[in-house]
Amino acid sequence: MQDFDRSITGERIIELRQQEEDNLIKSLAVQYGYSYVDLRGVTINPTALLMIDEVTAKKAQAVGFESHRNHLSIAIRNPNNPETKTLLAALKAKGIESTIFMTSTGSLEHAWTRYRDQKTNVAVERGILDINTAQIAEQMKLFKTPETVKTYLNNIRSVNNARRVSETLETMFAGALALGASDIHIEPEETGIRLRYRLDGVLYDITDLDRAMYARITSRLKLLSGMILNVKSQAQDGRFTFTIAMKDIEVRSSIIPGASGESMVMRLLDPTVASFSMDLLGINPILKSVMEAELARPNGLILTTGPTGSGKTTALYAFLREAHKPGVKIITIENPVEYKLDNIVQTQVSENYSFANGLRAVLRQDPDIIMVGEIRDREVAETAIHAAQTGHLVFSTLHTNSAVGAFPRLIDLGVDYRMIGVSVNLVLGQRLVRILCPNCKAARTATEAEHKIITQVLATHPKPPILEEPLVIYDAVGCAACNHTGYKGRQAVFEAIKVDTAVEEAIIRDPREHIILEAAKAQAIPSMAEDGIEKVVQGITSLEELMRVVDLYDGRHIKTTPKDIQVDSDFSTPIV
Repeated sequence: MQDFDRSITGERIIELRQQEEDNLIKSLAVQYGYSYVDLRGVTINPTALLMIDEVTAKKAQAVGFESHRNHLSIAIRNPNNPETKTLLAALKAKGIESTIFMTSTGSLEHAWTRYRDQKTNVAVERGILDINTAQIAEQMKLFKTPETVKTYLNNIRSVNNARRVSETLETMFAGALALGASDIHIEPEETGIRLRYRLDGVLYDITDLDRAMYARITSRLKLLSGMILNVKSQAQDGRFTFTIAMKDIEVRSSIIPGASGESMVMRLLDPTVASFSMDLLGINPILKSVMEAELARPNGLILTTGPTGSGKTTALYAFLREAHKPGVKIITIENPVEYKLDNIVQTQVSENYSFANGLRAVLRQDPDIIMVGEIRDREVAETAIHAAQTGHLVFSTLHTNSAVGAFPRLIDLGVDYRMIGVSVNLVLGQRLVRILCPNCKAARTATEAEHKIITQVLATHPKPPILEEPLVIYDAVGCAACNHTGYKGRQAVFEAIKVDTAVEEAIIRDPREHIILEAAKAQAIPSMAEDGIEKVVQGITSLEELMRVVDLYDGRHIKTTPKDIQVDSDFSTPIV
C-alpha cells in the first residue's frame, strides 16, 4: 500500500513538473512573439514529421507537425538553441517556409513517438506507401459511373500482387474524384465491408470489400492520416493531401470503433471551394443586395445557420472573399481548417486553443474581420458579440433549423437578449438542394396539386416570378452524365433576417420565433421555401427534391397539412 502511494505521489510530481514547464514555455512564447502549441492534442501529419529526420529533430529539440506544399509548421523548445537555428537555416535553404511554434519537452517527446510508428509501418508496407497520383489521374478519365468503379475494384480483388492495397486505394480515390463524391465511407458489417460514396448529398453503395483487404486499407489510411495504428477502441481524426493535375486534394479522415470493426469516413475537400464567389452560391438578387450592404459594414455579427452539410462553410468563405480588400486583416478560427485561403490568417482549434480562448487571442492581433467556425457555447457567443461591438466584423455559424431560430438559440446559450439587437447584423438560413441534370431533366405540365403548392408559396414572395400558364416544371430522369440519378451538383436555398429596429424590439419584447418573423416581414426578403419554389419554377431543381430538404408546411406558406398532399416518388407528382 505504501509503495502504491509512493507511485501515485511520483506520478503527481511528474505531472506538476510538466504543467510548470508548459506554463513557462507559454510565457516565453509571448516574449519571443511565437504561438504556443501542445502537440499532445494535435494530429501529427506524417509528411510534415518526415521532413525532419528523427536524429536531427531530437538534436534540434524540434518537430514538424503540419505541412502544405513548401510550408512547414514546426514546433521548437528554445529559439536560441544553436542546433535549432541550424535546422531552421537548412530548411530555408531548401526553399521550405517555416511557421514557428514553441512547445514543451513533454510535448516534443510525445510527438517524437510518431517516428516509431513510421518505422514500423514502412517495414510492414514497404514498397506500397505512396499513392500513385498519376494512376489516379488516368483512372479518373475512365470512371463515368459507379458501376465502372465497382468493376475495377472487383478486378483488383482477384489479383494477388504487392500493390493490391495501393491499387485499391487509387481506384477508390479516382472513382470518388471522377464522380464528384464529397465523402468516402468504409463501413464494416457482419456480412461484409461496405464501400459507399456520397454524391450530391446522398449515399450510394459502390461495392463490398473483403475483410483481409479492409484491415490493410484501414491501417494504410491511418498511416497516411497521422493516426495511431494500434488504437482501435477510440475515435481518431486526421488528414492528408495528394496532388492531382496541379490541384491539392485535402482528405479529412475520421474513424470510430464499431461492433464489426472500425468505421472510416474520408471527406474530400475540393480546393476550388475556397475560390467560390457569391455569384456561384445561387443567392437570389434581393438577398444578394442585402448581403453586399451588410458585408460593407465595418462591424457587427453575421451568422449562417443550418444543419451539418448544408454549405455553411462554403458560404462563409465566399463572404470572406467578398469582404476582403487591400488594407484589411482577416483571421479565422476553424475546426479544422478545411480550405487554404490566400492573404488570410487561418488558425485551427486544438486541445489548448479552443474557439473561446482563440477568439480572445485573435482580438489582440488587430484584425478587421474575424471568422469563428462555430458558436456552440455561452463563452464563444459572448466573446463573438463583444468582438462585434468593438469594431470588428465577425462571421460565424449556428446549428439551428432556420434563420429565425438563431435568436432563441443565442438566448438559450445565455446571451443577454439586449445585446443581440445591438451586435447581430444579419442571420442567414440555408439548405442544399440537388440540381437537375441539364442533359436529361424532363419538362411537364404541373398537376393541379403541384400548381396549388407553388402558387401558395409564391403568394408571400416579395417579388414573385411571373408564372406562365400552363405551368411547366421539371422532373429528374437519369442518364450516363448524372450517374442515372437525375441530378448533378447542388445549390443552396437561402433565407435571411436583418436585425433592424423592428426585429430588435421584438427580441426584447418577446423573442418567440413567430413574433420575430412578423417583425421581419417588412424587410421583404424571400424565405427558404419561397427561394426554393422560385428555383423549381426556373427548372434548377425539382419539387420533390425541394420538399425533401425544406419544410413547406411550416404554417407560413401552405395551409394544407402534409397528410393531405403526398409526392409520388416515381413521378414527383403530389397526390391529393
